[in-house]
Amino acid sequence: MTALWHFFRRLLICLFLIVGTFIIGVLYYMEYELPNIDELNTVQLQVPLRIYTHDGKLIGEYGEKRRIPVPYDQIPKPLIDAVLATEDQRYFAHPGIDIPGLLRAAVQLVITGRKDQGGSTITMQVARSFYLTRHKTFGRKLREILLALKIDHKLNKQKILELYLNKIFLGNRAYGVGAAAEVYYGKDLKDLTLDQYAMLAGLPKAPSTLNPLADEDAAKKRRDHVLARLYELHYIDEKAYQDAIKAPLNARYHAPQIEVQAPYVGELARKQLEQMYGEDVYTNGYKVYTTITSRLQEAANEAVRTQLLAYDERHGYRGPTKNLGIPDIDHLEKWEETLSDTPVVNGLEPVAVVDMTNKTVTVLRASGAMMTIPWKGLSWAHKHIDTDEETGDTGESPQKANDIIGLGDLIYIASTPSGWRLAQIPKAEAGLIALNPINGEILALIGGFDYQHSNFNRITAAERQPGSSFKPFIYSAAFDKGYTLATVINDAPIVIQNPYDNTVWRPQNHEHRFYGPTRLRDAIIHSRNLVSIRLLNLIGTHYAVDYLQRFGFSKAQLPPELSLALGTANVTPLQVATGYAVFANTGFKVDPFIIDHILDREGKTIYQAKPLVACPLCLTPHESDKKNANYAPRVISAQNAFLMTSALHDVIQSGTATKAKSLQRIDLAGKTGTTQDQVDAWFAGYNPDVVAVTWVGFDQPKSLHEYGAQAALPMWIDFMQQALKDSPDHPLFQPPGIVSVRIDPLTGKRTTANDPVARFEYFMSPFVPDEDNNIPGAAPMDENGGIAPAAEEAPPPDREVY
Repeated sequence: MTALWHFFRRLLICLFLIVGTFIIGVLYYMEYELPNIDELNTVQLQVPLRIYTHDGKLIGEYGEKRRIPVPYDQIPKPLIDAVLATEDQRYFAHPGIDIPGLLRAAVQLVITGRKDQGGSTITMQVARSFYLTRHKTFGRKLREILLALKIDHKLNKQKILELYLNKIFLGNRAYGVGAAAEVYYGKDLKDLTLDQYAMLAGLPKAPSTLNPLADEDAAKKRRDHVLARLYELHYIDEKAYQDAIKAPLNARYHAPQIEVQAPYVGELARKQLEQMYGEDVYTNGYKVYTTITSRLQEAANEAVRTQLLAYDERHGYRGPTKNLGIPDIDHLEKWEETLSDTPVVNGLEPVAVVDMTNKTVTVLRASGAMMTIPWKGLSWAHKHIDTDEETGDTGESPQKANDIIGLGDLIYIASTPSGWRLAQIPKAEAGLIALNPINGEILALIGGFDYQHSNFNRITAAERQPGSSFKPFIYSAAFDKGYTLATVINDAPIVIQNPYDNTVWRPQNHEHRFYGPTRLRDAIIHSRNLVSIRLLNLIGTHYAVDYLQRFGFSKAQLPPELSLALGTANVTPLQVATGYAVFANTGFKVDPFIIDHILDREGKTIYQAKPLVACPLCLTPHESDKKNANYAPRVISAQNAFLMTSALHDVIQSGTATKAKSLQRIDLAGKTGTTQDQVDAWFAGYNPDVVAVTWVGFDQPKSLHEYGAQAALPMWIDFMQQALKDSPDHPLFQPPGIVSVRIDPLTGKRTTANDPVARFEYFMSPFVPDEDNNIPGAAPMDENGGIAPAAEEAPPPDREVY
């Protein structure tokens, strides 16, 4: 008996030592071999990049994972109850592992030989999602158990549950319950109903197959199971259960809630951010606030859309996209599928024609609804005549509906204030850029009619010839050589021979007329090409090329030829806007920028733009170079900018842009531009608060058959009407060094108060003509501007720049 007792005692001691050694080994392994889980307290979940307007409206979201982290105290209790009832009902009682659950999984493995039940608690799932793979092996399961024990020991239950609900994948790129609420219901998490919480709680089991977008029946069955568990465990009463079980799923895919349509802005900012921060920018949860204001961007969107559609209508209807056949009630469901697969383009909705009368058309929408388009929405659609016609005449108006379209045609319609009307996707493109001339911040930007249709940004990347909108830069260069707005240059025929190939250039004014001696003010008001060419010849092309770089153009863009006077440089609309900002801010070169500031996921500012600013009251270079002053460099004098603004103001008051007088403001200045064969149409204009440039043209250059005043100016007017709404007029500020003198409007020479036709003209003080009409320091000029006149007036050329 004594020997047996000694045997059992030694056996117990050995077992104690073995168990103790095992426990010590496990504790050692947990402490030193398992990952350090302290980082879970400060874990950085992958959160996508979000880009906003300056006033905080979402422009776009970028990243593979959609995630909206939600703190535990903001997670609704019904959702927590639903998750616990389904995934881990003893969560708040166990130490990270659930022994009964593990035993059930072990029994299932022995009986079936399959690892269908893992017995994983929420804590174990957190361990797996942060540190382990999903491969079902015994070694991984043991590490999962040990990690769960360690996590439960180090973190409180609320923190673990918060990590789980924000980390877990719930299908359709949604990671975490916050993102899932937005993806499936388009709502904030706190705004969901009980049945919707149950649907989300049922997703972790198989998010890719049980979500309602993949399998509605399976999702509803899983949701109802979650609701049954809530009822069984007394989280909800019978009425709440019955109401929820009867509720339809009502789930569909919701893209991020874009509040302002500015995809070209978003893409521009995204590229800059990637250059600044690399690929991590898509996962670090940065919030980027651009310089764009939502009000001005929306005004720009509407202006470009309205006026480009109007241009397209003026040039006729090109016909349907395709024909789907003869309408048949048995095939309409297939037509609806075709319409659903056809994208909406900037609000233009695809529909199919199912019936018509002489004056109406009935169309089928993708939703299955029918709609009737009245004659007033159809009558614009005269036959399209392609642009070999110089006049742009688009034919006779239709008399009845079948003159325009036929049964089965797939067409587009647009909603307007006066109702729905026939539309078509424009072949031409357009762009608009608006800047703050004081600091260069971009206020609005549209790079094309529709980003999904074409993501090419024509504002920043398309180098096009600006035509006459480029002339102010030539005139500005001339002012610094002593030429004045009263200088008279002969508007007479010019013949220039190319010595390399013996070709002859005979430039013309757009009216194909010659006006004789013309003051420079009148020349720019009425966009006289021949005066501009002679002026460039007088100041010298090499001098002009050097001077024009002050406005932000590169030397490589500026051909050192006389055609430069007519805008044959290849420049972007953004560059033109930057150049005009120099005139608007009295002579300073500001750099355009799109990103104002960036916040990290904690809301801390990690970047703040610090642009150089113009100083309109700093009238000399010395003043703008004050120590510690954050001033942009002065590139032309305030007096030069004043003269140019004065002349461009008259372009609107009595020149090529008189349509802009409809804005009823005294502080607007600008210039139209149309290139050879009317390929590009421009308007560049400003007041002291906003510089805006609009452009219209085809990506594959061909004639618009319209001038800048017809195609681009109305777009600018629509935008500026909203941009300057409730903004006071700014009288033109006359800087020191500007002198007003009476001149003879025909000769440009100084005259007396007794002259009945005399008018005042502005001069920079160094170049005021004396009593004998001599201008000190001005460059000499012969009567022909140094260019031999044509022997006789030549016929209009085939190609010309206006």
